[in-house]
Amino acid sequence: MTQRLLARIWHTEIDPGRADDYERFARQVSLPMFEAQPGFAGVLMLRDGARCQVITLWESSEAIDALNSSPTYRATVERILAEGFLRGEQHVETLDAHLLSVAQGAGS
Repeated sequence: MTQRLLARIWHTEIDPGRADDYERFARQVSLPMFEAQPGFAGVLMLRDGARCQVITLWESSEAIDALNSSPTYRATVERILAEGFLRGEQHVETLDAHLLSVAQGAGS
């Protein structure tokens, strides 16, 4: 039986002139924070110019609820907003991940 995963998709835009700052924040702050959360199963960070999406995979809706109330997540949100490189509105959606296939060693 295949394990059910949920995808939490965060949509935002950044100041294109600060893309390096955003990338650094993603690697040094966001990624370790996500990896430390219970029920975390993976992440894919996407960017096309100013448009960004962060797709995190979770083992359950309870894990997503726990993320949303996690002190480390809340602190990361406050910190990224304070950095000043986000633009416009951010929004989140959650979807069932009904198919996932990643080649071994991909993205490394």
